[in-house]
Amino acid sequence: MTDRRFGKRLLLSFSVLSVPVLIQSVVLTQEAGAQTVADTTGRTAVKTASKAKARSVATTRSATTAQKTAQNSAATGATAVPATTVPATARVSNAATVRSAGRVAAAPRQDSPENIVVTGSFLRSNRLTSPNPVQIITAKDIQKTSAQNLGDYLARIPSIGSSGTPNSQTNGGGGVSCTDLRNMGQERVLILIDGKRTAVNAGTDCVDLNTIPVQQIDSVEILKDGGSELYGADAVSGVINVKLKHNINTGNIFIKGGISEYGDGEQGLISGMKGFNFDHDKGNVTVFGSYNTQSGIRQKNRAWAANPQLTNDPGVTPTYGSSVIPAGTITGTTTDIGALVSNQDGGQNGIGNSFHEKTSADRYNYGKDTMLTNTLQMANLSGDAHYDINKHFTLYSTIRYSHNTTQTQLAGAPVSGSIPPSTLLSSWIIPEGNPYNPFGQDVNLSRRMTEFGPRRESFATDTWTTVSGVKGEITHGWMYDASMTYGESRVKDQMENLGNYAHMLQESGTRQLDPSDPDSAVVYDPTVCTSQPGCVLQNPFSPMSAQARKYGMYTSYTNSQYMLRDFNLRINNDKVVKLPYEGGGDVGIALGMEHRSEQLNSVPDAITASGQGTGNSASYSGGGFNANEVYMEGNIPLLHNAFLAKDLLINGQGRWSDYNTFGSTQNWKVGITWAPTRDVHFHATLGTSYRQPSVYDLYSGANLGYYSAVDPCAQVSTYGASAGAVTARCMGQGVNPATFVDQNVGQIPGMNGGNAKLRPETGKTYTIGATVTPRWIPGLTASVDFWHYYLKNQIQSIGAQYLLNQCYTGADTSYCSFINPRSSSGQLTSVDLVPQNIGGMKTSGLDFDLNYSIAVSPNDILSLQNNFQQLISYLQQYTAGGQWYNYAGQMFYQGGSAQPRVRDYATATWRHGNFRLTYMMQYIGGTTWTDGSQILTRQTAGQWKTPGIFTHDVTLEYRLHQWDFQVGVNNLLDKKPPFVLDSASNTNIYQYGGLEMGRYAWASIGLDF
Repeated sequence: MTDRRFGKRLLLSFSVLSVPVLIQSVVLTQEAGAQTVADTTGRTAVKTASKAKARSVATTRSATTAQKTAQNSAATGATAVPATTVPATARVSNAATVRSAGRVAAAPRQDSPENIVVTGSFLRSNRLTSPNPVQIITAKDIQKTSAQNLGDYLARIPSIGSSGTPNSQTNGGGGVSCTDLRNMGQERVLILIDGKRTAVNAGTDCVDLNTIPVQQIDSVEILKDGGSELYGADAVSGVINVKLKHNINTGNIFIKGGISEYGDGEQGLISGMKGFNFDHDKGNVTVFGSYNTQSGIRQKNRAWAANPQLTNDPGVTPTYGSSVIPAGTITGTTTDIGALVSNQDGGQNGIGNSFHEKTSADRYNYGKDTMLTNTLQMANLSGDAHYDINKHFTLYSTIRYSHNTTQTQLAGAPVSGSIPPSTLLSSWIIPEGNPYNPFGQDVNLSRRMTEFGPRRESFATDTWTTVSGVKGEITHGWMYDASMTYGESRVKDQMENLGNYAHMLQESGTRQLDPSDPDSAVVYDPTVCTSQPGCVLQNPFSPMSAQARKYGMYTSYTNSQYMLRDFNLRINNDKVVKLPYEGGGDVGIALGMEHRSEQLNSVPDAITASGQGTGNSASYSGGGFNANEVYMEGNIPLLHNAFLAKDLLINGQGRWSDYNTFGSTQNWKVGITWAPTRDVHFHATLGTSYRQPSVYDLYSGANLGYYSAVDPCAQVSTYGASAGAVTARCMGQGVNPATFVDQNVGQIPGMNGGNAKLRPETGKTYTIGATVTPRWIPGLTASVDFWHYYLKNQIQSIGAQYLLNQCYTGADTSYCSFINPRSSSGQLTSVDLVPQNIGGMKTSGLDFDLNYSIAVSPNDILSLQNNFQQLISYLQQYTAGGQWYNYAGQMFYQGGSAQPRVRDYATATWRHGNFRLTYMMQYIGGTTWTDGSQILTRQTAGQWKTPGIFTHDVTLEYRLHQWDFQVGVNNLLDKKPPFVLDSASNTNIYQYGGLEMGRYAWASIGLDF
């Protein structure tokens, strides 16, 4: 469809949607005078009230702000929930309660609770009658923990899965913190800031939560039943809407710091915020800045992670450390000479080395040179301004900028051959004619290049987002919000101390007879080195000279950029017309249009692109798409205060989208709430979801990465009844499992990248539940929700271990076509893991939330909160019409996600005057281990499951006038992460990353002014 034709259709659609606005304008003309008087009175009261300052920055709002919020919030969908709201709400869990010292705030009458805008709707409504399952987290909830970034806090919440990217991921994490909902993947949860999209990280295809400073957050709302029909694509598992503080006329300075009991992992945070009103409170400017730093932890400084375990055979002593060692391992190419290790007692002057048979004592502990967590520095600046011209026009603009740097360290680069797409030798061969080769034949060499030093990777990320617009009242309660968002992310990825494989071959005098064949024959030819400036011939079995190291090393660079443009028009009226019968409510309508475009490009350096290095390879990425959309929402309160119907409400939402890449699609959602009495509310939703392939899914260039998996030929004994089939296939490829030594160290090279043939994935979601707010137990709210998701045409790469197992066991030999030929030394060279539309996913569970506050005495308040999730099923299908695997209660132990059946997060806060003591508990249920196709058992593995664990935190707070003091201990009992055979850190960082620090003490001080 051409842009002109689509523009006409969009204009026509908007004209049709605008008819209710025009009709309402005519019908309600007679009410204009009364409305004007009411508005004027409200504004007068506001101007008087706005002169008083509140103590807390988090809760400070001038009365002018409250009036504008009431008028305009539904248009923006970004109104902050007042911090003084008691948590007796139907669909809200973990809502904070703020009370005056020594008193319990009076709960609002349940027959007339306040109407607000909560994520999942563009209309103001009573939260008790909203059918959407929304969890609200306040700034206070976050600040009473040790978390210094939003991602670390969200990891506590049971509905947050372990399929995201934690800050602690040092290998392949991209230096970001990205979250996941329901374990459906970080690409299927939509992150909004103030109800609108924001730029994703250019290197990782997700919104980096490190760019959102916690001190600027007013609240976080989690919609837990999808949201494609209202917010567009990507809102498959749900929406996380981060609402920031705006329009304040006070200031705050905050300082926080902490350290682990081991004397490392130091963290520091300083932030400042100040707001100014001007022109008789018609305008406001608010500025914010923060700097956050966190020191990394060395793996060798945690006993449980110091020496990574690699094998897990039943009844056999485990193997630790890598077979790729600094001294090098030599094997024959024509006759078997065993596996020999150089004693490195030769030199560079023609004196030969001596060698010994390789033993387990030669294995290399790469944990001693590896960082367990990243070193982070995060700087954020933002400015926010608005000006009220009149009730019809409020101009606003927000600018957010963050500069984040991440440093990490890995052990020295292992080298055993080339990586795709290079056609250099697939195995590092030292020719027979080499003067340092005493074996009378060509030999294979694999070696850990510790002479180059540890690999040091750093990411420098700049992200900025600008949102500008105008909002106000059109007429007679019809509100609008027209805005434009521009976001951009730039990432520079640099890795030092890598090897240039082409130069290393030159230094050993190895000449490839057929440069186009990675399995070519070779000869010794010293001129391949002497003809190159800077190259010196090198004894490959001895430590390198300084000049040889300089010639053989290189530093890789990749520069990535992502851009977002989003034009948005939202119109709404909460009270279009009242239903014409007793007990009927006010019908609300919201509608809008959106145009969005996204672009990506990523450029690696020449050596990385050619695959001539010893790290990853990557090629150019570039492309983009745009979408035009129209959406509408209706809210129909059928009954209110009627017999057996305290409330009966229906909500409907729909969205039509047209993509220049895939054409058009429609998504919808319906919800219903029924309250037979004011004490109980039943609610249900049913809707569709849609996710178009992202610019990364479509346009990423081919790249080689390393994926958690083990070569089947190196673990035949774990296959049980299928061991014979695995052995036969290995022998057919010239690999004897009895003597084979895997040099990939728990990782398999895999080729990934974009796939232009991908189609969108679709799904359905439904929820049903109830909320109880019994009048005979003031302050108590309890809710239970059943949820179910179903996805088809799921966009996903097949797991490397699953693919290998299916091929080698013979379960599905079609997967063998994804495995590239082995190297001349028998090692796996790579598997193809390009994303595809595969099978589907089904998952379901129960959420239970409890909030209870009670005044124990006139000066003592006890508040209890509990957030519980029970996972019922988590099914994955890898081929359309194929087998469904239920992974509920299981963990992908080779560096993947975990799906515990039970998770819980509970808090208890006792407040006495200006003191507040908070206890926090997390529980993560136990799991059995799986590699995707088979579940480990005591017959097939030495360790095969992880027990459930509890962790405990405590925080003490004291408030003195404008000062706020907090001290706390995280992981009070110093719970260690449970052992998981991931071949990297001896645990699962995605599920247990919050325990890597150990016991952690922190303190903070804040000043309001």
